[in-house]
Amino acid sequence: MPVDLLAGLEAELKNERAIALGRAGKKVEVSLAELATGVPGVPDDELLDAAATAVWHYIIGRESLGMYDHREALAIYGVPSRVMARVGVVTPVRPSGAATPR
Repeated sequence: MPVDLLAGLEAELKNERAIALGRAGKKVEVSLAELATGVPGVPDDELLDAAATAVWHYIIGRESLGMYDHREALAIYGVPSRVMARVGVVTPVRPSGAATPR
């Protein structure tokens, strides 16, 4: 019977991914709450982008653990469609004072 020398390492990595998924889920909760209530001085578009990025990272974490159907998980968090529409969208960051492209 062959010995799997990497089994322990793989188990540890899976455990670390599960812990990271828990942290990502907490970030989803916080960012959705901030989007719902607003944050003084922070534009809604920034809150929307932050929520979409948190959901994106959460989805990536789930997929790293072999979970590919996200519908139930996203329903539990109550992720609105306007957030899902922005998942994966990357907005360029311009240095302050840079001209806006026409």
